[in-house]
Amino acid sequence: MTWILGVNAPPTGWHDSAACLIDGSGEIVAFSEEERINRHRHSLYRKPLGAARFCLEQAGIAAADIDVVALGWDSEQLYPRRFATDADFLAYAVGLDFGDRTPEVVRVPHHQAHAASSFYASPFSKAGVLVVDGHGENESTTVWTYEDGAEPRLEHTWQRTASLGYAYDAASTWLGFSFLNAGKTMGLAAYGRAAHLDVEPLVELAADDFRLAVDPLTESRGSATADEIKEHYDTVVGRWRERYTKIAGADGPTAPEERLTEDPRAILVAYTAQRLIEQTVTHLAALTRKTSGVDQLCLSGGVALNCSTNGTLPGPLYVPPVPHDAGVALGAAWTVRPPRKRTGPLSPYLGTDIHHGAGALGPAAGDTSDLVRTDLDIDALTALLLDGRVGAVAQGRSEVGPRALCRRSIIAVPDTADVNTRVNVIKNREQWRPFAGVTRPAYGAQLWEQQEHLSHYMLGAAKATELGRRVAPGVVHIDGTTRPQVLHGDEAPAVGAALDSLERHGAPPVLLNTSFNDKGEPIVNTAADALTAFRSMDLDFLVLGDDLYRKPNRTGGAR
Repeated sequence: MTWILGVNAPPTGWHDSAACLIDGSGEIVAFSEEERINRHRHSLYRKPLGAARFCLEQAGIAAADIDVVALGWDSEQLYPRRFATDADFLAYAVGLDFGDRTPEVVRVPHHQAHAASSFYASPFSKAGVLVVDGHGENESTTVWTYEDGAEPRLEHTWQRTASLGYAYDAASTWLGFSFLNAGKTMGLAAYGRAAHLDVEPLVELAADDFRLAVDPLTESRGSATADEIKEHYDTVVGRWRERYTKIAGADGPTAPEERLTEDPRAILVAYTAQRLIEQTVTHLAALTRKTSGVDQLCLSGGVALNCSTNGTLPGPLYVPPVPHDAGVALGAAWTVRPPRKRTGPLSPYLGTDIHHGAGALGPAAGDTSDLVRTDLDIDALTALLLDGRVGAVAQGRSEVGPRALCRRSIIAVPDTADVNTRVNVIKNREQWRPFAGVTRPAYGAQLWEQQEHLSHYMLGAAKATELGRRVAPGVVHIDGTTRPQVLHGDEAPAVGAALDSLERHGAPPVLLNTSFNDKGEPIVNTAADALTAFRSMDLDFLVLGDDLYRKPNRTGGAR
């Protein structure tokens, strides 16, 4: 058996490190982001050692059995002559003890790894693939044509001077966020859309090109080291921040983060950056389809997490559950060995089982005598939800990617806007932040505009219908959109059963769904993580595997 370990790892992949193990047929055995294991969000500068060990455990193999380690970056270009041998590189980047046999190291260009992670996860046999992020080795945007049985073709490329990711990073940092909190910028931008703001266009579009409004003064060269890229990033982002300062007439918000919706300048900057992304990506999506000669479109790279933009693009469109840098662990592995059998769209439930390392609810979970446990009964769970209670679900293997897809989720009935307020308080989030909804396919068709694939992973905003606004106001944002998820079959057993039970009880079968984690923490991974988070957060119940936990003497709901 051939084993290929894909990684996003330092020194190149310095955030969102991850590991993915595939076998000789390209089938995924396991995939995990390191943050889920080490509990440090985005796992900055940390090697994916825990994630790699998890993958090996799932396969029942040792590090010495790995034949190839595929890295989603050309580390030799970015860090020339830093490592004398592949063994030295693997010790630094991954940390596994491979014994006397050093596996082959394959360095996959970053954007090619992104492209592969999207196409091979999709249901398409041929597609145009658009990759948009901050930067790869030399580029920030690329267009590809992928087809089963053929070598991928790189059709167009734009260098770092044209980085949409840099432009959005600058807006996020102008607003006081980290560049890793771009989702907040997107959520704030919706207030500009709702107000029908007229914003300054920051891009000029041509037939097969685009030009951004900010001239960074220094052109990026075709090949650069990591230090040179960092210097260039600082220059370009600095120029973009100057442009946003000129647009807003201030060098930052005048309101604190929790009250940014009261600051017209903050909303203006967020919406200006959002419109830049939407206008340019729409143009590039059309160019990708024209170049590839097919309507099927795959999207990847960090900008593909912008679900507001994704929701404006016509289908057929596929975005994988891990379009950001963690996904290049999968894409690098698949570049070495594409999957022989493709059924797409990819199941996201590839991570740690909730009882991993615990046997059942054993030592890894700890003492639960402070909680009231009963066997999970769906009617009892439905009664709690209909009573306005807010709880969490942790079942089965965890989903990969930054969106909780009902196996590590907080859930509630979204029949009032007040539930949005309460869940934001529970998660210690700003009150202007929105939530998403989950339902079954048939009812989803009545609640919001349809999305063929984006709703598998909650990666596209959709306009709510009049019925959606009426029955689920808790998951409708200020601009009238939601970020829906549609559950098929028994993908997430407890949530799926609860939705079906709500319908049997005559209630709208839709729930608020958000990630099960407190502020600043990764999504919970194991039973121990779930119980720790349940105790620390103001939640009413916890579905943990086949058990239902309550806090003793808890009487009040949300109503």
